[in-house]
Amino acid sequence: MEQTKKSFIDMLPKVYGLYTGGFVAFIILMAILEQMGLSAETIGILFIVFTVCVYAGIGWLSRTMQVEAYYVAGRQVPSLFNGMATAADWMSGASFVAMAGGIYFGGHGYLAFLVGWTGGYVLVASLMAPYLRKFGCYTVPDFIGTRYGGNLARLFGVIVLVVASFTYVTAQINATGTIASRALQVPFEVGVWFGLLGILLCSMLGGMRAVTWTQVAQYIVLIIAYLIPVIWMSNKQGFGVIPQLVYGDAVQRVTELEQLHQVGVLKPTESFAGLKALTVPFVAAGGVMASWKFVTLAFCMMAGTASLPHILMRYFTTPSVKSARRSVGWSLFFIFLLYFTAPALATFTKLQILDPNLATGIIGKAIAEVNAIDWVQKWSAVKFLAISDSNGDGILQINEFFMRGDIVVLATPEIAGLPYVISGLVAAGGMAAAMSTADGLLLAIANALSHDLYYKIIDPTAETAKRLVVARVLLVVLGAAGAFVASLKLTSILGAVAWAFDFAMSGLFFPLVLGVWWKRANRQGAIAGMLCGFLAGTWYLYMVRWGGMEPWIGIDHLRFGIIGCAVNLVVMIVVSLATEEPDEATQKMVDAVRIPKGETVLAATH
Repeated sequence: MEQTKKSFIDMLPKVYGLYTGGFVAFIILMAILEQMGLSAETIGILFIVFTVCVYAGIGWLSRTMQVEAYYVAGRQVPSLFNGMATAADWMSGASFVAMAGGIYFGGHGYLAFLVGWTGGYVLVASLMAPYLRKFGCYTVPDFIGTRYGGNLARLFGVIVLVVASFTYVTAQINATGTIASRALQVPFEVGVWFGLLGILLCSMLGGMRAVTWTQVAQYIVLIIAYLIPVIWMSNKQGFGVIPQLVYGDAVQRVTELEQLHQVGVLKPTESFAGLKALTVPFVAAGGVMASWKFVTLAFCMMAGTASLPHILMRYFTTPSVKSARRSVGWSLFFIFLLYFTAPALATFTKLQILDPNLATGIIGKAIAEVNAIDWVQKWSAVKFLAISDSNGDGILQINEFFMRGDIVVLATPEIAGLPYVISGLVAAGGMAAAMSTADGLLLAIANALSHDLYYKIIDPTAETAKRLVVARVLLVVLGAAGAFVASLKLTSILGAVAWAFDFAMSGLFFPLVLGVWWKRANRQGAIAGMLCGFLAGTWYLYMVRWGGMEPWIGIDHLRFGIIGCAVNLVVMIVVSLATEEPDEATQKMVDAVRIPKGETVLAATH
């Protein structure tokens, strides 16, 4: 059996090389069929069905009834491939589908998401990943419960994990619903259930092992799908084939066009709920408050990154502590490829719409002419786009064109007049991004509930088969709940993601960091910190978002984690110092964890 594992690991480069070649061949085949007259709708459906079937096939082939394979992929994942899987896990619907849309409407202020998410990996690499791998646990609550001792600390860890991860997974199902609704021409509320079906097919049977190999395949799809349209648009507009380095001139042109077209802000009516007008300047205004908001949002995303259980779980799957550290480096590289491109994509897409010298420019044209454009009709039909003739002149002004920020990336190929095969490719990439993260999130929740709540607290004598059945049932139930919440459209994709990060940092950031780096941190301090921090952050979110309270010094609902983690830190330190220090065995265990090499501390307990 061991020889089989090793031979499979050795064959990974060849296996994924053939997979990549096969996917490129499929793209070429779709392009040929498009030239032969195959309809755009059929191409979109074929892209989604083909890629989802491939992922489901990987999930089926990776099915397992072994605990270690289900929870940590047998700890056999090489650094390079774990980096790709982590990048796919990380680059969710928010990164692929919503990020460029946020920059598109909000300007450079939204780059705080990119700075925070990327910078968060510096915290993961320096403070977390090698040491959690050295600890040898299966889940984040497993670390919390073992480090601090007792089931109450473990239970609080589970609660924070479930709330943060569930909030995050609704955003991913939101993204899959957005893609499915356009590709299949069904209402968004129906599309989320199609997305959920694909997600469950990938993760239910094989757990972490299936999700890992699926996510490597999904990363290959999503990065190809993200880069091709941007490079194509850049070259088509005369900016060259390396858009990441040359889009500065395009930003300047967009700014000039916005100033030319700007005629005042039109507030959306109820019929435009969730849509945005193009009146937000591409380059946001400066000032002390703008800088403060940028820094605080970036900090929330950094601390949230270092607290999110589904990301930290990925480093439990590597063969060694050293491999976990290398995985972080590969993760950063693969994530960089997309994040470095997102601002360029937002810029070129906006230029396509605003520039009257381009065939794709629509601002300033007759509204009747714009309404006849195919992509406008298709996205309007599923209520992601709307046009208003507010001044009655029949000419489309910049503040009369409304769209959801979540569709900017998905609609870009159509807006730019690229072959529809590129739209199908982008839809497949967006689906891959959202599904890969949703798989990891649902698995993190189900594993925490089945391993840390059911097995560690409720029934420590449960057999392996029973534990894995519980995990799979929870996957289905949690996924269905996530699809239902996503269908309610409580917030945008980016908004839901920001809340998830804030919840995670409010409850878990300092218990994790201090659990490794402060031997004096004890059970009472960790429990009090998690409880008070999580409640304080949740209270602040409610008061600012729905309770009518004015934000304190610009800390709005996207940044409530600052309040939560500050309370968590103060309470944890005060209570730890006011109570007995941890026993000698625990302190020796912490000392051993800080040496990022050698055998895992808890290998014998699992």
